[in-house]
Amino acid sequence: MGDVAGEKNSGACLLFDRFVQAGTCKGTLRAYQDLCELVDLKPSDFRTFYPKLKSKLNYWKAKGLWSKIDKRAAHKDYKKGKQCSNVKCLIIGAGPCGLRSAIELALLGAKVVVVEKRDAFSRNNVLHLWPYTIHDLKALGAKKFHGKFCAGAIDHISIRQLQLILLKVSLLLGVEIHVNVEFKGIMEPPEDQENDRIGWRAEVVPNTHPVAEYEFDVIIGADGHRNTLQGFRRKEFRGKLAIAITANFINRNTTAEAKVEELSGVAFIFKPKFFTDLRASKGIDLENIVYYKDDTHYFVMTAKKQSLLEKGVILQDYPDTEMLLSRENVDQEALQEYARGAADFSTNHQLPSLDFAINHYGQPDVAMFDFTCMYASENAALVRERHGHRLLVALVGDSLLEPFWPMGTGCARGFLAAFDSAWMIRSWAQGTPPLEVLAERESIYRLLPQTTPENINKNFSQYSIDPTTRYPNVNLNFLRASQVRHLYDTGEARETAMDVESALGADSRLTRHDSIMRSSKLLSWCQRQTEGYRGVRVVDFTGSWKSGLALCAIIHRYRPDLIDFDSLDERNVAGNNQLAFDVAEREFGISPIITGQEVAGVADPDKLSMVMYLSQFYEMFRDTLPPAEYNKLMGEDDRSAALLSTKSPISFLSKLGQTISRKRTPRDKKEKEVDGLGKRRRTGQKASDEEEMQARREDRWGIGNGERRADAVSGNQNKVKSMANQLLAKFEENAPLQSNLKRQSIMLPYMERVAQPPSTRPKELSRANSLPVCHQGIYARAPRVCPKKIIMLGASPAATPPEARSQKLSKYFLRKWEKDFKKSEKTRPHEQLPAVISSYDQLPAEQPSISERASHLAALFQGQSDKSQVTRHACEGSVPHRPARGSRRQAKCRLSQEVVKSLKGATQYHLHL
Repeated sequence: MGDVAGEKNSGACLLFDRFVQAGTCKGTLRAYQDLCELVDLKPSDFRTFYPKLKSKLNYWKAKGLWSKIDKRAAHKDYKKGKQCSNVKCLIIGAGPCGLRSAIELALLGAKVVVVEKRDAFSRNNVLHLWPYTIHDLKALGAKKFHGKFCAGAIDHISIRQLQLILLKVSLLLGVEIHVNVEFKGIMEPPEDQENDRIGWRAEVVPNTHPVAEYEFDVIIGADGHRNTLQGFRRKEFRGKLAIAITANFINRNTTAEAKVEELSGVAFIFKPKFFTDLRASKGIDLENIVYYKDDTHYFVMTAKKQSLLEKGVILQDYPDTEMLLSRENVDQEALQEYARGAADFSTNHQLPSLDFAINHYGQPDVAMFDFTCMYASENAALVRERHGHRLLVALVGDSLLEPFWPMGTGCARGFLAAFDSAWMIRSWAQGTPPLEVLAERESIYRLLPQTTPENINKNFSQYSIDPTTRYPNVNLNFLRASQVRHLYDTGEARETAMDVESALGADSRLTRHDSIMRSSKLLSWCQRQTEGYRGVRVVDFTGSWKSGLALCAIIHRYRPDLIDFDSLDERNVAGNNQLAFDVAEREFGISPIITGQEVAGVADPDKLSMVMYLSQFYEMFRDTLPPAEYNKLMGEDDRSAALLSTKSPISFLSKLGQTISRKRTPRDKKEKEVDGLGKRRRTGQKASDEEEMQARREDRWGIGNGERRADAVSGNQNKVKSMANQLLAKFEENAPLQSNLKRQSIMLPYMERVAQPPSTRPKELSRANSLPVCHQGIYARAPRVCPKKIIMLGASPAATPPEARSQKLSKYFLRKWEKDFKKSEKTRPHEQLPAVISSYDQLPAEQPSISERASHLAALFQGQSDKSQVTRHACEGSVPHRPARGSRRQAKCRLSQEVVKSLKGATQYHLHL
């Protein structure tokens, strides 16, 4: 019995060694199946697979690997593998990012299934690894599977070798991996959910495969730029034409080959003599070249089009890039010679032989492609819901964001996206509302294109799926749930919940021409934002941004409080750029892609990097009105001054309501009534309804895109005005009849109170301006709740008094008024001197009697300038005490009749009773 157990354990150890050392995808899967059969384990039992395998495989070589996996699995984010125990996830594609996502989800406890349409890992290209990526892979036991992994100063690995490492870790954690299975689409749950509650399924080829019967609530697309998941649109960032050539030569691991030094990245601006000599000796004109020595001798270079035409690599010159680099327009033999010549020269002729490796098509592994365009998905995730079943759909890797190979961003940003997606699925499994899950995911995704090895956290040992451990200044709540509502597709109420698939058409796969954001559009936006700034002239994405003033100008335009633009020195290139980078990162969460010192050290900033960086500003500010334009539109200075000058809550609310910008009305609908302040007014409910309907029409059918912003601002201001009026009414209801509030206009000299018209007075009302200034004042008692009445008087332009006389009468009227009331103060000590006031919030505590006003008005409009005559009229009409309430009403009626008769020459006059 003991011998049988010993033989079984010995056989398991041998199979484990074969599994670890397998160099192909098929060999790995075969060894894994044999190992599972021997120890009697089924991978379908994913929850207990890893613990049982660890207990049954008592092998010292395996224990080192178990310790690394256990350390990772013990992290608090995974909650001992129970965090996502109810999640069933399908991952499309067994590339590095898809497999890295599978590992994280398996650690979270999810049921993970990976489908891959091929059964071989044959990509020889080499990936540059960021320091955190190396640390992450070592923590997963990469060196146990590949002893040469990042030994010494090596910071790269072939795609094929990386896939094998991640494939083996995934299998040990119980991930189901099915090769030769192609994903075709998503099958919605059927309408009939009464008998069998069938959820979301995948349409695969072959359709008889068991995966076709699986149900999922999470799907992750990791199948590269040929993404097959519908519903995602992408943006294209297009720069200057850039043609890349990749070549893989056989590495025979000889002593001579081992002595050849790698080229981690040589560019023309750093070694111009190297490229000049290459062009002179070989006729090959390059912009840069990289050489990595891994399973193959891997070269990647950027070639100039003219050089390719001269060497016969490109047969015909076409303006369209796709036609230019089409297989029919490329001489493959000439391309091989071109790549071989560049590789031979760059290694100083030290490689003994340059035989091409064979790719998965059975052809020499050399390729030429265009990386002028960089593609990025507009969104990282979306949610679909049908018949009570929800499906979370996400993208990772090249499907989400295509890499910029000179920076080696592919694997690093792909892993970051895998961690971010795992964090999202963790929130999804906890029952977080879908819109909140999407809002947080999209907030994190905004940082991904900006990441570099320098601007992410340096404490790699603390990295986890939690974004705060990796991004220094991440704002998880940058976007609100209402801003991602369009990513929640319910299939119902198309007006409120956008049907993503229908909006994009029957076939919404990512194509090169979908949702293109051309650099010319971004450039024109930058030119508009920086127009008029000193020392700033934006004509491109390189030299125009060198000084840093252009970046500071964009920030200053929208946030002038953050940067003192006038104090910037154009010669301080490093300081200006660093200031802009720091402010953008601190205030807007836009991480820099380079330092100010690095910008100062190069001839011109990199174009594609600048496009990526500036696009973040565009996305943030494109729908925002700059403060200068807003103030100009709303008359901010006048409004602020008016609000600051008020002393009481009532006057503050009154001015707030009065200073709201009004929409422009047609000329033929201008009001015929003007109050004492010269403001246009409407009378009756009908006019109010017409104004409201007009405002609604203008809000809905704004003339042009420019007026839509103004209408939106006006709509917000109307809300403020409405609130102010309501509060003002509350104040007035509780206000006493006698106001003890101090009025500013009483403290002003008379000429300042009368000669200066209110700022809100319309200039076009010439008839109102021709009235005597004293008639433009308001004689009012303490504030009352009841509205003031407006009496319309007959107009006779011919009888309008001249302006000079109206000024004279005003002065005379004041002197007479003050003289009479000085006498009456002795008998009425509590009554204050009446004042001519210029606004509704400046109301005197007392007012002259009806008889006094009538006598003075009659004297003024009969043209009597004799002082004694006016005095006589005033004395005859004056009384030392206030009349009774009934007699006052009769006096009001008599006064109205007298005024109508005497004011035939006036155009308009407002008498507030």
